[in-house]
Amino acid sequence: MTGKRSSFKKEHPLEKRQAEASRIRNKYPDRIPVIVERAEKSDIPDIDKKKYLVPADLTVGQFVFVIRKRIKLSAEKAIFIFVRNVLPPTAAMMSAIYDEHKDDDGFLYLTYSGENTFGDLNSQLMACNCLPLV
Repeated sequence: MTGKRSSFKKEHPLEKRQAEASRIRNKYPDRIPVIVERAEKSDIPDIDKKKYLVPADLTVGQFVFVIRKRIKLSAEKAIFIFVRNVLPPTAAMMSAIYDEHKDDDGFLYLTYSGENTFGDLNSQLMACNCLPLV
């Protein structure tokens, strides 16, 4: 996430988020509760739905495809997905990203942007061995 607090976190108290994430994980153990929000100053369209129940075996790249469809992003436009200000590897399983980066409330928070808003793209791409999806 960016330095700003997630709007989902602002709208829902911690106890409610924790209870919801716990209920989701108990009812759907093979799925991951994910919150997707647009980066603050991005020129990319806002997403219509922030909360997703993602299959644990989905890759980051496959989930990015889902996000692209939800925001109706044209093929020539780039999209970057960030977890705690870092580009995750596109081949990584969402379950691995969740295990490593889930919030204290039990949700995984992802931020998307049409530009690399969090630093030097080349060093991040080399670090995670990934390419932006276009």
